[in-house]
Amino acid sequence: MILHTHTAGDGEPIVFIHSGGMTGLTEYEEQKDYFAENHFKVIRPDLRGHGKSEGTLEDYFNQCVIDLKDTLDSLNIGEFHIAGVSIGGVVALMFAKRYPSKVKTLTFSGVFPKQPDNWEELSRQEAEHHKNLFGNPEIVEALNQMHGNNDWRELLKSFNSDEFYPFHETGDLSDVTAPILCMVGEREELEVEAAITYKKLHTNTQIAVIPFAGHLVHRDQPDLYIRTLSTFIQHHSNLILV
Repeated sequence: MILHTHTAGDGEPIVFIHSGGMTGLTEYEEQKDYFAENHFKVIRPDLRGHGKSEGTLEDYFNQCVIDLKDTLDSLNIGEFHIAGVSIGGVVALMFAKRYPSKVKTLTFSGVFPKQPDNWEELSRQEAEHHKNLFGNPEIVEALNQMHGNNDWRELLKSFNSDEFYPFHETGDLSDVTAPILCMVGEREELEVEAAITYKKLHTNTQIAVIPFAGHLVHRDQPDLYIRTLSTFIQHHSNLILV
């Protein structure tokens, strides 16, 4: 399936993949501006079930990887840098495992390599948060506009279903050949622990703990995210960024 995709700029391709419940247009806006102005072709797809990309929710992450491959092929994109957050980070990681020859660098945040001990409690809290969203008319209207024909309520509910999170994929980096950057917000202790685990799992992994940031590092500290990501890309390429 070809995903609805937002592009900006021209040059070295870089793909940004949004978090659950958001879209390519609503996330990575500051990063899009910076990289597009520095000779990158910035690609921000709507994952299936989000924004203007439709599609079933079964076998979600595997289907997202296939969608992303089809979409980038349709854009004649060969090798590229990829970055994702939360479920977008999972998709980025799994794509780098399935198609290692296409990925120059892999960056992710908000991803877990193994199930935390309090995972059930975290899922319960997230489900309660979603329930509160469903009762807020302003948020409901905004999400209706954001996701068009997609059933965003079912999408959010699916995130809390049993076996949704593919720990068997996120805990195995053996097929990743690209350099890895794991960025996490210092307010998220479990994600900081996850970053340390990823450092141990793959020898070519850098970790960055961003101060005054939570789960959505790119949104909480956009400038620091940009500077860290651009430094990482420069280190692993011949590109010179301002």
